[in-house]
Amino acid sequence: MVKQLASYEDVALKLIRENGGYMLQKDLWKKLKLDSREGSRLVARLVKRGLIKREEVTVNGRKTFKLILAKSNNSDGLLVRVSLRSILNIPCTTCPIIDRCGVGNFYEPSTCALMDSWVSKIASSRKLAASTP
Repeated sequence: MVKQLASYEDVALKLIRENGGYMLQKDLWKKLKLDSREGSRLVARLVKRGLIKREEVTVNGRKTFKLILAKSNNSDGLLVRVSLRSILNIPCTTCPIIDRCGVGNFYEPSTCALMDSWVSKIASSRKLAASTP
């Protein structure tokens, strides 16, 4: 029976992260109790998604692969999670003149009082959350 590999992805990434950002492929398979077929598919999925890189290495005279966490595109190497929750109440979604609004038009986001108020509200709530211990 083939295991659900999607459920192993997060666990695999966590194990690699906890191991200093790299791990031998065979060690990952052992920890996850996967056979080579399932393990290969899991690794291929992670590589295809750009989450890890594979580097061929020789250990005790045998070739294997070192799995290395891929660096993210941002400068500090942190994974950035994006939530749509922050834009759910954007005033544009209920604006009666949205069809006439745009950069260079009479109505535009940079001069919109509703947009300015909304952005200020979001910024102040973030500052408050950041200052709370």
